[in-house]
Amino acid sequence: MTTHFASVVAVAVLTTALIYPPSAVHALGGSSATLAVMYGSTVTVCGISAGTPFQEIQCWEKRRKTPLAVYPNVSFDSIAGGLDVLCGVRSGGFSVVCWDPSFTPKRLYWNSSTPISAISIGDTQICGVNNQSDHNVICWRGKKSYGSSEIVSISSGLGFSCGVVKSSNRVVCWGEDNDKASAIESEFKNESMVSINAGGSFACGLNTTGFVVCRGKNLNGELEVPLNSAYGYSGLSSGQNHSCGIRRLNHTVICWGGNGAFWSKKLEGISFESIVSGLDFACGLKTSDFSVICWGPGWAGEDDDKLLLPQILPGPCIHSNCSECGVYPQSQSLCSGNGNICRPCDRSITIPPPPPPAAAAAAKDSKGLRRGLLAYTIAGSIGGFSGLCTLLYCLCVCLRKQKIHNSVQPTINGGTQKSSSNPVSRSSTLKRQGSRFMGRQKSGTSSSKRTETAAEFMFSDLVAATNCFSLENKIGAGSFGVVYKGKLPDGRDVAIKRGETGNNNKPKRFQEKESAFESELVFMSRLHHKHLVKLVGFCEEDDERLLVYEFMKNGALYDHLHDKSNVEKSCSVLNSWKMRIKIALDAARGIEYLHSYAVPPIIHRDIKSSNILIDGDWTGRVADFGLSLMGPAEGSCDYSRPVKAAGTVGYIDPEYYGLNILTAKSDVYGLGVVLLELLTGKRAIFKNGNDGVAPMSVVEYAVPAIMAGELEKILDGRVGRPERMAEAEAVELVAYTAMLCVNLEGKDRPTMADIVANLERALGLCDDSHGYLSSDEISIISE
Repeated sequence: MTTHFASVVAVAVLTTALIYPPSAVHALGGSSATLAVMYGSTVTVCGISAGTPFQEIQCWEKRRKTPLAVYPNVSFDSIAGGLDVLCGVRSGGFSVVCWDPSFTPKRLYWNSSTPISAISIGDTQICGVNNQSDHNVICWRGKKSYGSSEIVSISSGLGFSCGVVKSSNRVVCWGEDNDKASAIESEFKNESMVSINAGGSFACGLNTTGFVVCRGKNLNGELEVPLNSAYGYSGLSSGQNHSCGIRRLNHTVICWGGNGAFWSKKLEGISFESIVSGLDFACGLKTSDFSVICWGPGWAGEDDDKLLLPQILPGPCIHSNCSECGVYPQSQSLCSGNGNICRPCDRSITIPPPPPPAAAAAAKDSKGLRRGLLAYTIAGSIGGFSGLCTLLYCLCVCLRKQKIHNSVQPTINGGTQKSSSNPVSRSSTLKRQGSRFMGRQKSGTSSSKRTETAAEFMFSDLVAATNCFSLENKIGAGSFGVVYKGKLPDGRDVAIKRGETGNNNKPKRFQEKESAFESELVFMSRLHHKHLVKLVGFCEEDDERLLVYEFMKNGALYDHLHDKSNVEKSCSVLNSWKMRIKIALDAARGIEYLHSYAVPPIIHRDIKSSNILIDGDWTGRVADFGLSLMGPAEGSCDYSRPVKAAGTVGYIDPEYYGLNILTAKSDVYGLGVVLLELLTGKRAIFKNGNDGVAPMSVVEYAVPAIMAGELEKILDGRVGRPERMAEAEAVELVAYTAMLCVNLEGKDRPTMADIVANLERALGLCDDSHGYLSSDEISIISE
């Protein structure tokens, strides 16, 4: 639980520059940061918003006049822009989403085992650096790849891209304009660099002694750096024929090239956190109020007051204590409590102290200040790289066979889950014309012959059992009606689910009721498992459809976690990690039975905490099969098929929702959300704070903390921090299991058998005060 994954993302590309990393480095269009521009058919300025629960992308363009959230309620680490394209790296680095000028989204990259630490965009190429130990370059547009060298800085210009090789601090370039790329690479061959910024036909960067070095064609003064001194600049940006730099002394901006057209009076006396360049203009993020202003010949005639972007983050919000150089001021308010902004190291002009004795001895033959600083840099880099390797090793061991995803739940039909004490309601129900056909799959039996396994009741008997379906007897709602507690003449307590009445004039609702009734009756008549709620009988008279189940004395898991009367209690039986893990295991075993042992297998389609009921012995049971569908017959390889999405907001599988492809992994996703509810005590969709902010999913809330090794920050305070080592390991194992269950793609999620095995191990740890689970024992294997 000490793997600070998010901090690895932030540090990886700066390992060789620990004593003087640039505060912001941007090339033409942009290397990834929190500010970017898209140029071409329109000029668009975008930033990652500050002071909100989600670090979402806000964009401004002239034709819109007002800012636009291009991907609402989704957090991003960084963004980059180029010719008619804007891309963002989602929090954690596992997904890259891009937009065209009409803001149509397209997922460019998704890989939970190889996160992206930085991207760069030019006119013909989009390239990124992975966050693994090799830091290889991946290109999706333009030249598709670049060698296998470890790259620590990457930048794209017009027709070419360049990077800095970690082992040698040499610049390498590639791209569709191979002649230009080769010429610029050749001109940097004698330079030792820590960063690079590509422009039109040139590139600039910081070398290992802190000077700005520019190489390439000097058509408009692009290579003529003003006031160039060691550690004089902390950030650079380059456009088609200009560059701008942030002076380290006072954070003001100086531009060169462009035949002098980039001087602007509006820059005088203003401090900037970061800058970014388009073809013929530049934009900067002001330190005073985190607003954005732009300048340059390409911005002539634009009115700054129309660039109404909200406050923009000066750096990514990451889950780290920023021990290297401290936390950025106002970090908590800027990140809205969701991580920290780490202060860039060495923000002053002070020359770094001399190297320690060991490093001095290693550099005893050096001559002059430059060699001494270079040796110190190398020594610091070795230490930094060693630490980075240690972090990555821990990450790889913990997640060796796991794939992680951080996703935002979809909203079906525009609905949101209400923050109330009642179970969440379904927002979309599938109209199934084939439910009667499903009932015949087992053995050709019709509903009239199912009385062999389920008793048939008279409607009058059930009216009497529920005191005329009084409100006092109402205990919940299911997939097609209201649930009442009842007492049969023989004294048995039962739960009676009554289909909605008065739907005869609404054919669609009537068909939905019929389908749900038929579905539950088909499935429950033939399913017998201790972790499934048992069907006692049914009633089918006129337009009345009722199902009778054994009564679950201790109600729904949802109520124990979220009902206000229970939330305020601290003595609930479920306020122990052992009991919560046990209930999770009970539910997992019930779902595993459906997937692996029922013939044919069954997909529940509505796994959620309100459909996990608890009997008098505190055993968890899966309920409500109104949306369930049968899987393929035994021996069939096709376990996915197009089916219109149905389920409950916050629990529905995003892949199923987006593609209408149903597999058993959709149930796995729902169970993953339930596991996160058990860990955090939060609803599947909840409001994060009391200021009326937009709803947040428990997936978005919990997964980043689990990935960052900061699980303790999100654990339900009613249960508290695990006191014993074995119990802490059990909770961590449940957290990693939940994280895998909510992967974006079904193929990357575990099977129910894998989940059951892990939960069994976790429960065993709770019983073993001397047990200890090492991270490499997490045995989930995705199909």
